Amino acid sequence: MILAALAIAAGFALLIWSADRFVEGAAATAKHAGMPPLLIGMVIVGFGTSAPEMVVSAMAALDGSPGLALGNAYGSNIANTGLILGFTALLIPLTVHSKIVRKELPLLLAISCLTGAFLWNGSLERWEALVLLLGFFGLVGWSIFSALRGEGDDLGEEMESELEAHTMTLPRALFWLAAGLALLIVSSRILVWGAVTIAEALGVSDLIIGLTIVALGTSLPELAATVIAARKGEHDIAIGNVVGSNMFNLLAVVGIAGAIAPMSNIPAEVLTRDWPMVVGLTVALFVFGYGLRGHGRINRWEGGALLLAYIVYNAYLVMTITRAVS
Repeated sequence: MILAALAIAAGFALLIWSADRFVEGAAATAKHAGMPPLLIGMVIVGFGTSAPEMVVSAMAALDGSPGLALGNAYGSNIANTGLILGFTALLIPLTVHSKIVRKELPLLLAISCLTGAFLWNGSLERWEALVLLLGFFGLVGWSIFSALRGEGDDLGEEMESELEAHTMTLPRALFWLAAGLALLIVSSRILVWGAVTIAEALGVSDLIIGLTIVALGTSLPELAATVIAARKGEHDIAIGNVVGSNMFNLLAVVGIAGAIAPMSNIPAEVLTRDWPMVVGLTVALFVFGYGLRGHGRINRWEGGALLLAYIVYNAYLVMTITRAVS
């Protein structure tokens, strides 16, 4: 147990650090390649901030723990919306100016419903996982198309100023791109081993560990990035990172895990507890952020409601763990 706890702590620390280096290297490399700032923000940064979830879930599936992979994906979305956006909006109310971000909100809601439909029979077949992966590639294609046609969008302007503030030579960018990815894989392997070991020792499912400890850890890079962006006044980056990450989690993270190891006998709690929480928070984010009569806005009261929902949900999960241990 002690060794497993140390493995989780070390895995998280290395995961967060390597994810940051990977995203910076990828963004700088794309900038040197002449990619537009909006395209870098929507595709490169969006993909990079979901890299921890993708790698962790792939490693969990390879190790025969698909529940950990599914819990990581759903738990990360719950943490992204409830904890990260809720906490950030509680500090600094967020306003959505970007038309692209507004278009992504109903798309995220549709994807959330699609994953629930696939899990409705208590399993995720390989063909269903491949459909999710196909949707992921379609999303990337749509993001590229929107970015190339979205000149003048507020998200692109914010990303351009952000890229100008961080300069990196091409050799250094390529080094951190490769090194960050390698360290992501190593740290994910350490983290998954520690999480599975603790789950077995406590007698709880790897799904619960994925929903709580692992999901929180893999969402920490988004928490830091979102708060920093909001403090700089880059509200569209703050919300866009979370929305993009959530879509990538549902399509790529679940899709990769299901393609590696199809999931059977998915616990009923996923459909009665976890998936409704994902959809509920997504509906709230859509209502708050879309803005039917102008710019969308998440004020402090709405941010507090999102954060409270996250706290109540995780308190229930902790009670579940406590009952299992006792």
